[in-house]
Amino acid sequence: MRKVFFVLCLFGVVLTTSAANDRPQFGEKPKLVVGIVVDQMRWDYLSIYFNRYTRNGFRRMIDEGYSYDNCLINYIPTVTAIGHTSAYTGTTPAFHGICGNTFFIDGKRTYCCADSTVQTVGTDNKRVGMMSPRNLLSTTIGDQLRLHTDFRSKVIGVSYKDRAAIFPAGHAANAAYWLDLKNGQFVTSTYYMQELPQWAKDVNRQMTQNKELKRLGVDVGLSPLTGVLITDMAIAAVKGEQLGKGEETDMLCVSYSHTDVIGHKWSTRGEHTDEAYLELDKELARLFNALDEQVGKGNYIAFLTADHGAAHNFQFMKDHQLHAGKWISEDLRKDLDKYVVAKLGNTKPVILGILDYRFFLDKEGIRQQGLDYQRVKEVIVEYLQQSPHLSFVVDCEKMTTSSLPPVIRDRMLLGYNYHRGGEIFVVPEPGYYEFGPWSSPVGTTHGEWNPYDAHIPLLFYGWHIPHGSHAQEVHITDIAPTVCSLLHIQQPNACIGDILPFD
Repeated sequence: MRKVFFVLCLFGVVLTTSAANDRPQFGEKPKLVVGIVVDQMRWDYLSIYFNRYTRNGFRRMIDEGYSYDNCLINYIPTVTAIGHTSAYTGTTPAFHGICGNTFFIDGKRTYCCADSTVQTVGTDNKRVGMMSPRNLLSTTIGDQLRLHTDFRSKVIGVSYKDRAAIFPAGHAANAAYWLDLKNGQFVTSTYYMQELPQWAKDVNRQMTQNKELKRLGVDVGLSPLTGVLITDMAIAAVKGEQLGKGEETDMLCVSYSHTDVIGHKWSTRGEHTDEAYLELDKELARLFNALDEQVGKGNYIAFLTADHGAAHNFQFMKDHQLHAGKWISEDLRKDLDKYVVAKLGNTKPVILGILDYRFFLDKEGIRQQGLDYQRVKEVIVEYLQQSPHLSFVVDCEKMTTSSLPPVIRDRMLLGYNYHRGGEIFVVPEPGYYEFGPWSSPVGTTHGEWNPYDAHIPLLFYGWHIPHGSHAQEVHITDIAPTVCSLLHIQQPNACIGDILPFD
């Protein structure tokens, strides 16, 4: 018996030592880090399509890499700009300041990466390139990598969406590229450069000869072809910029965003979604094969996650006798405006906008009309509490003293920024989501705390990444400190995440 016990102990020591030896030591570094975000990818898409995925796409990461099976988004609202930013900064809107795709700054409606001080590079569509990361308040993994290497490392972002290329790459990135849908070209802005590099011009020239792209036009986002274009651009960036060929670690940030466009249009089930993920799997395989060839298998780290998930279509749920429905904010706003006038006698609306389940108030307008700001909020909350299918309504400044369940309160706090985060937050019942003029009756959306929106995939693969899985809860904000730990560089300057275990 003692011999058996001794052998088991020795076996345990060997395993522990083996795992410890697999950890990167100081001085060791990969040639390249590749971050991949799949827009609107629910965690369960890994299992739903598992037997239909090829061996070299998602399955390569699952079968050879490490999976965190319970990765949650730990803030609300769960939307694209916030998700991409939080994954690469290790923090949330409370600190990084990107409070949505669109939000208000000092009473002015602001698109998250809009920048009137820069110009478009790569097309004559002037407004499509007037973008930069200047509204971002914190650093990213790429920024820290650039700082650590005295800016010798190269960091590049590529996506269909501007915000999905810009925020992951960060302030100090060498470049970010996104698609001009009108002209079917990859563009950037003068924030990064005055002219596209020749390799990017070559990609654009090839795209002008793509007959399917011409046929689809601005609807290209509804086709898996967009995934092909993103992969083409990512591989061209690796080759053109010689990523992974220098003395320092480089970084490539890739976001596949057509999955979000398809989900909004056709929801989470059906042939369109099936095609999107099975074709994306092939694109991941093509990207990994190119990285193997250009950088060398085992010489790069890749991680894959999502910016948010998605609810099932509410009518689909109701057809199967499941609790679900639509919450229509615009219709509610008309009645709410009338209610406020009846209570307070104001002559002008006090609500600037309703975005991502948050009510943004016109503080200056309220002051000019001689209204009491606190009373205005009380009246709005009073009305909303009578509104059907809302679980919670809260004045954002009173979150900590409200009767909110901790799981909701904590996520609200992490998603709230005093200067940019709105004044009143509402939480619909499970299965209910905002349905507006932009919504498809057979599609879906996202933005809430529930697992369908907040449970996302998180896979690591490659250099010093063991094979395994982890079932305990982790968060989107843990990605950045984990990557930085592997690289032995400082975490982003507002990082609140934890370093993930590979055991």
